[in-house]
Amino acid sequence: MSDSTWHVYLLRCSDGSLYTGVTTDLQRRLHEHNHSPRGARYTRSRRPVELVYHEHANDRSSAQRREYQLRRLSSQAKQRFCAQNTT
Repeated sequence: MSDSTWHVYLLRCSDGSLYTGVTTDLQRRLHEHNHSPRGARYTRSRRPVELVYHEHANDRSSAQRREYQLRRLSSQAKQRFCAQNTT
């Protein structure tokens, strides 16, 4: 069992779309999305991205469950969620 803190996050891409992900190092991952080939394929073509929301999770499993919940939201519901829960 790891002592790492997991984060679930949403990024707003340059085209206005939202990307959802999980990580143990939010700053490193944000840098990867914006500057590295290690960023997600989706965000590499939509740079720059900005962090619009994040929350902590107790472990990888709960982080991935929450990520799945957020990904299932419609685009409009995600936009409303971000507007109500800004980072």
